[in-house]
Amino acid sequence: MHDVIIAGAGPVGLLLACELGLAGRSVLVLEREPEPGSVWKAYPLGMRGLSAGSVEVFDRRGLLDVLRAASGVTDVPDEDAPPRLAGHFAGMVVDPARIDLAALPFRLPGPAGEGMMTSLEAVEAVLAARAADLGVEIRRGAAVSGVEQDAEHVVVRAGEDEHRARWLVGCDGGRSAVRRLAGFDFVGTEPAVTGYSLVATFTDDEKLSPGFTPTPAGLYVRTPFEGHLGLMDFDGGAFDRSRPPTRDHLQEVLRRVSGTDATLEEVRLVSTFTDRAMQATTYRRGRVLLAGDAAHVHSPLGGQGLNLGLGDAVNLGWKLAATLRGHDLLDTYTRERHPVGARVLDWSRAQVATLHPGSHAPALRALVRDLLDTRDGATYVFDRMSGKSIRHDLGDADPLAGRNAPDFRLADGTRLGDLLHDGRGVVLDFTTDRLLHEVARGWADRVRYAAGRAGEDFGRGAVLVRPDGVIAWVGDRVPDGDAFARAARRWFGA
Repeated sequence: MHDVIIAGAGPVGLLLACELGLAGRSVLVLEREPEPGSVWKAYPLGMRGLSAGSVEVFDRRGLLDVLRAASGVTDVPDEDAPPRLAGHFAGMVVDPARIDLAALPFRLPGPAGEGMMTSLEAVEAVLAARAADLGVEIRRGAAVSGVEQDAEHVVVRAGEDEHRARWLVGCDGGRSAVRRLAGFDFVGTEPAVTGYSLVATFTDDEKLSPGFTPTPAGLYVRTPFEGHLGLMDFDGGAFDRSRPPTRDHLQEVLRRVSGTDATLEEVRLVSTFTDRAMQATTYRRGRVLLAGDAAHVHSPLGGQGLNLGLGDAVNLGWKLAATLRGHDLLDTYTRERHPVGARVLDWSRAQVATLHPGSHAPALRALVRDLLDTRDGATYVFDRMSGKSIRHDLGDADPLAGRNAPDFRLADGTRLGDLLHDGRGVVLDFTTDRLLHEVARGWADRVRYAAGRAGEDFGRGAVLVRPDGVIAWVGDRVPDGDAFARAARRWFGA
């Protein structure tokens, strides 16, 4: 019997497996696809943008250099430099020069100052290798077909086999079998569009403009990759997966959406999607949990799906490991991550609204474009896209509490990101007298203690950082040892 079974060996399931393996738990990953590779995950179709927050996840586990190498990233940004990529809203690109980094609270330079481009293939390869090093078992060609649970265990059927575990986590995508079999409610808004991603040759591709092009009938996107085209057709999602998209159908959609007579010569690859925005009402039912697209789906506009799922995994992993040790934190998982998911779904809906055919959307796009051309507007969108502005309500009035921790750097060069590599919490004691040293020793197996003056401490005397990088407690210039102990008990047990 395993501690945890994870359904799905995509980036979210593999990151969760790594987090649990790092904590010494036994993990089985069941993946329905027989092989890890896919043309849709490799360059260029599998290209994805990792937000700065997601880049920081890899940095905090010592995987950032490995991921950069696997992604072919050689131009590493200067830690003190402004961001070079700022994202877009419904295809309206944010100018990095307009971003006011000084207006963003609690930011410090670090290796994860901006996002990066990678591929699903690279992310999965890096995480699968780390999972294997940590003793995680991955079984491919094993589609989940049954789920039963009682007060102590979960039984998962996959093919002819049954597997028992104390917990099951569905990371098996937007059409999650785990979500359906475990009886989760999945609610939200129905689609307005059928989207198409295709690789094709054109007899007259010069008729199609590069980049994002909204039209009276929808949107088309010409990427820099040879033959790659995206289409959004406002048909109410009627065509998605209803029948195979033939060349003739794609030709008709292309001409209607683009408003040109561009001609498709050969369609090599095509897939469809919608902007359906749905979310599980809770991320836990008994001993079954959801993460990633199994918990929430939305339009790919803005590229937030992968980043949202990675955030789920890093939030859940250490909490599930703590629960297996006897300190139950799982109620905080839905409480913290559900509002984050709901915000991203609304962000996605807002982008689709600005593209909707009719007389109103162009006026809305013009308004949004004017806002993006301001310093405040560009800064706001960058902050939302970075993933670093999330703040969980932990019941502490200090504005640092509940936030993703800045990358504090002590006088000896020690960096918070490096201290989090082993998946333990961290207490940073900025006092010269190491005032928290003795009390922190009681949690030494779960919380690393580090002391010293910091280049920037924002006027605080100490911080307690959870394994997911969230600040759990903030101490004054003279930190209260009893208050620290209460916070440590709350998040790390007795």
